[in-house]
Amino acid sequence: QVQLVESGGGLVQAGGSLRLSCTASIKIFNINVMGWYRQAPGKQRELVAAMTSDSIANYEESVKGRFTMSTDSAKNTVFLHMNNLKPEDTAVYYCKAEAGGSYFVPGGSWGQGTQVTVSS
Repeated sequence: QVQLVESGGGLVQAGGSLRLSCTASIKIFNINVMGWYRQAPGKQRELVAAMTSDSIANYEESVKGRFTMSTDSAKNTVFLHMNNLKPEDTAVYYCKAEAGGSYFVPGGSWGQGTQVTVSS
């Protein structure tokens, strides 16, 4: 299993920016897919963005043009850069790693989550 530690959440006003970090316990090139999910109160967890091991990223429609994933391989860290935040982005954000081989876990490995609150 891959251990994931998230950070970077907080309270921000609408229109502001935050950068979330997710540091993995293994080299990120060993991870097939890294994803960011969010779960708002009373709602199901949803995929926000995902990046493959060859750095191809996809984004949920509502965050396209505002959120961007990037990586720092030396630090085994994946980032979610969130700009022009809206109140509807308020949620707990989780990172997830899908790795193979000895790190494989059905459903992937999850971080503990970090709260993002956007005030209007």
